[in-house]
Amino acid sequence: MNRGSPVGRDPRGAPPIGRDDETVMADKATAAMGQRAAVDEKTRRRNRFRKEYLNNWQLYVLLLLPLIWLIIFCYYPMLGTQIAFKKFKLSQGIWGSPWVGLDNFQRFFHSYQFTRVLKNTLTLSFYNLLAGFPLPIILALALNVVRNQFYKKFVQMVTYIPHFISVLVIVGMLIQIFNPRIGLYGVIVQRLTGEAAPDLLGNPKAFPHLYVWSGAWQTLGWSSIIYLSALSAVDPELHEAAKVDGASRFKRLLVLDLPTVIPTATILLILNVGRIMSIGFEKVYLMQNDLNLSASEIISTYVYKVALGPQGGDFSLGAAIGLFNSVINLILIVVVNKVSNKVSGSGLW
Repeated sequence: MNRGSPVGRDPRGAPPIGRDDETVMADKATAAMGQRAAVDEKTRRRNRFRKEYLNNWQLYVLLLLPLIWLIIFCYYPMLGTQIAFKKFKLSQGIWGSPWVGLDNFQRFFHSYQFTRVLKNTLTLSFYNLLAGFPLPIILALALNVVRNQFYKKFVQMVTYIPHFISVLVIVGMLIQIFNPRIGLYGVIVQRLTGEAAPDLLGNPKAFPHLYVWSGAWQTLGWSSIIYLSALSAVDPELHEAAKVDGASRFKRLLVLDLPTVIPTATILLILNVGRIMSIGFEKVYLMQNDLNLSASEIISTYVYKVALGPQGGDFSLGAAIGLFNSVINLILIVVVNKVSNKVSGSGLW
């Protein structure tokens, strides 16, 4: 380079190359290399997927069956939710019925039944969750402590059997047991007091208790299976080490067993909260009568009566109520999952 030439000028007369230009050229070269690397990575992924598909094509073909079922019976029917925004007429069909917007939702929100059915649904759901959710965990922790295998298997069998009894039979048993005249409850009360027993099945205040605790009895054993499975993952050597350290059985339960079931319980709690608004229809409808209707009318039974009941036929209003129910469930499961991730670090996603 000639001493008289400016800094960065080529002695052959080329324009000067400053540091900014060099930085730009370096950035362009880096970007080009990054793009080539990304293209190469996509190509490698595509090749890996093609190779995996060719090696396991039978599994992918088998996967088509549930996928087709899911599309036909779960996603395709979602097109029918537009009924909630229309005044559905059977003669015009779903697509031909006139559009009414949010009128069906406003009819439900302004209905005198709205407050009652929403209150009853939330009351039964939260009561059922508070009473029925911790019991299987307690049973699983207790069974995990039992060392007598015969007694353990006997308790499991007794608690599992009610799960296999149909809802119709369960309600029939409740009606027979709590009949105020000829039922076991009525006979005992009459023998003890000499007076006729109150009708619990027709008492609105007794309905939530009968519904919740009969359901807790029916699902107690079956719901504990997943917690027993989680407890089987605890290393027995940890219990042996805790024994050597002088830990009592209750202390080992708190320190070793309980933390093991907490992640499983968290996921199940999120799923249960996501079904808060979708409490079972069959059992409530079968236990329902004119006397306890003020406490037993929930969203699912109200939708049935509005859309399909003897005096119903309003499919649009029923679809609007069902859509409202589903949206609330979705919001609840998203919120609870987010809270769970922040508090315990575990969730569905």
